[in-house]
Amino acid sequence: MRAMTDRIPPLLLASASPRRRRLIGWLGVPVDVTSVDTAEDLTAPHDPLALAVAIAAEKALAAHHLGPDRLIVACDTIVVLDDAVLGKPIDLDDARRMLRALSGRTHAVITGVALLEPGAATPRTFAVTTPVRMRALSEDDIERWVDEGELLGCAGAYNIERHLAEVDDAECFQNVAGLPLCHLYRELAEGDMHGVPTGLRSPVAPCDAARGIRCALGPTLAG
Repeated sequence: MRAMTDRIPPLLLASASPRRRRLIGWLGVPVDVTSVDTAEDLTAPHDPLALAVAIAAEKALAAHHLGPDRLIVACDTIVVLDDAVLGKPIDLDDARRMLRALSGRTHAVITGVALLEPGAATPRTFAVTTPVRMRALSEDDIERWVDEGELLGCAGAYNIERHLAEVDDAECFQNVAGLPLCHLYRELAEGDMHGVPTGLRSPVAPCDAARGIRCALGPTLAG
């Protein structure tokens, strides 16, 4: 990794998600957060991977005027069930519809990540896909989740941290939470990325501690 100095400003995370804000802190570098208002058009004519990346790139570019001298990190997470792309539900009825469709089935969660370096005109991008098994949900289960009050802010109307669904230990759990943290660490640590603050550290240990497991994927990505 290239040499860094203390003069490098904090990362700028362009996200309103409290989960992403908490997770990125595990990288050990200073981070500022902001939110941006973009269209997030899920009907755009892209395949799901390209769609998630395109929306993340839009968010990074929208945040550029807030931090032109710093590295901007932006993400977008979508759920893919069969050929249908699910974003955040528009209301509670839409959320219930999504949960009924996902109940007892395996689907894919895709997070697109965009990294806009200081002075760059276009962001670097990548996407991570995680297969997820949703447990069978009764109507009572769905209503209990509705009562939690989080589902309108979650792609597919669920939060993986609430144990509605599960992933294999060889897959990226935090990608489903909205930030593929070890993949992001690898991009920041091993590339020639400009604007990475001092103190970057592997997120494997705090992720394992938070989940109470030993992840099989993290060490292969982040050491």
